[in-house]
Amino acid sequence: MNGTFRVGNLFGIPFNVHPSWFLILGLVTWTYGNGLAAAFPGLFGPLPWILGLVTGLLLFASVLAHELGHSFVAISQGIEVKSINLFLFGGLAQLEKESKTPAEAFWIAIAGPIVSLLLFGIFTAIGVGTPISGPLAAILGLLASINLALALFNLIPGLPLDGGNILKAAVWKITGNPYKGIIFASRVGQIFGWIAIASGLLPLVLYGSTANFWNLLVGWFLLQNAGQSAQYATVQDKLAGLTAEDAVIPNSPIVSADISLRKFANDYVIGQNRWRKFLVTDEDGQLVGAIAVDDLKTVSLEIWPQIKVRELTRSIAESDIVKSNQSLLEVATLIEQKQITQLPVIRDNGVLVGLLEKTSIIDLMQRQAQPA
Repeated sequence: MNGTFRVGNLFGIPFNVHPSWFLILGLVTWTYGNGLAAAFPGLFGPLPWILGLVTGLLLFASVLAHELGHSFVAISQGIEVKSINLFLFGGLAQLEKESKTPAEAFWIAIAGPIVSLLLFGIFTAIGVGTPISGPLAAILGLLASINLALALFNLIPGLPLDGGNILKAAVWKITGNPYKGIIFASRVGQIFGWIAIASGLLPLVLYGSTANFWNLLVGWFLLQNAGQSAQYATVQDKLAGLTAEDAVIPNSPIVSADISLRKFANDYVIGQNRWRKFLVTDEDGQLVGAIAVDDLKTVSLEIWPQIKVRELTRSIAESDIVKSNQSLLEVATLIEQKQITQLPVIRDNGVLVGLLEKTSIIDLMQRQAQPA
C-alpha cells in the first residue's frame, strides 16, 4: 500500500504502518481515556489516557492477529506474503498471488474472521471467568466486542472484505472462473458501499443533523476498492481468454539468418527508425536469436557483403520466449515481473510467429473494448 513505512518483521513478514493508523490510535487513546476517566474517577493523573493508549494498541494487535490468520494459511499453500499493512480502516495482508483453487481461496478468506472470533471468545472467557473488575474488566469487554465486530463486519459478502473473498470463492467454484468471482463479489461490495454512504447521509437528509462521517468513509472505501477490483478482474478475464499469438505485432521485425549484413542494412535498416533489434530465423522459420542494429558498427563496412546475419546473432534466453498458445494473462504477468517490453512468440515446434510488445497488448485490449 502506498504511503506506508516499515516498522519491522513478524514471522518473516514485513510489517508496515500507514500514517492514518496514528490518527485512529490517537482518537482511541483520547476518547477511551476520557471514557475511563469519567467511569472510574479513582484513576489519577494521566492513567486513564495511558490505559486508553494500551487499549488502542491492543485493538490494533487484534487487527494484526486477524491479518496473520490470513497470512499463515496463505503460507501453508505456498503463497508468499509480501507484507502486512495497518491503515485507517484496519489491516491488509498483501499476497504474492491468488490461490490455485476455490477451496484454498475460501480458507485464506475465512481464517481472519476465525481468529477474531477466537479472540472474542478468549477475552470474553477471561472477563467472565476471572475476578477482574474495574478498568481492566472494561478494557477486556471492549476488546471482546471489537473482535466480534471485526469478524462480523469482515464477513459482509462484498470485496474487499473477507466475506467478499468468500463469495468470490463460491462463484469461482460454481462458474470455474476466478475472475467472474472477483467481478461479482466486487459488484456486491459496491452495493454495500452505496448503502453505507446512504446511511451516512440519512441523518442529514431526514433530520438536518450532521451526516455520519464514519459511514461515509467506510462507504467510500468499499466503493473505491471494490471498483478497482472489478476493473482489474475484468481485464484479467479478457487476457486469460486470449493467447500470445493474438497480440503479435503485424510485420514484426524478422530477418533470415542467411542474408548478408549488406542486404540486412539495405532492406531492413536504412530508411526506418523504429526497430533497433530484429529477430533472426533459420531456413525453416525457427527462431535462432536476435541481431541489434548497433552491432553492425562492430564490423567493417567493406566486408558486410561477406558476413551473414547469423554471425552477429545473439541467442535469446528460453525464459524470455513465450509460446503462441500461452495465455496472454501469463505473458502480461511475465512482462511485469521481468520489467521488459518485448517478447518473441514461437509455436511448439520452434517456428517464430513474431514479436509481442507491452504496447501491443494494450492496443489489443483497447480494440476488444470497442463496440463491434
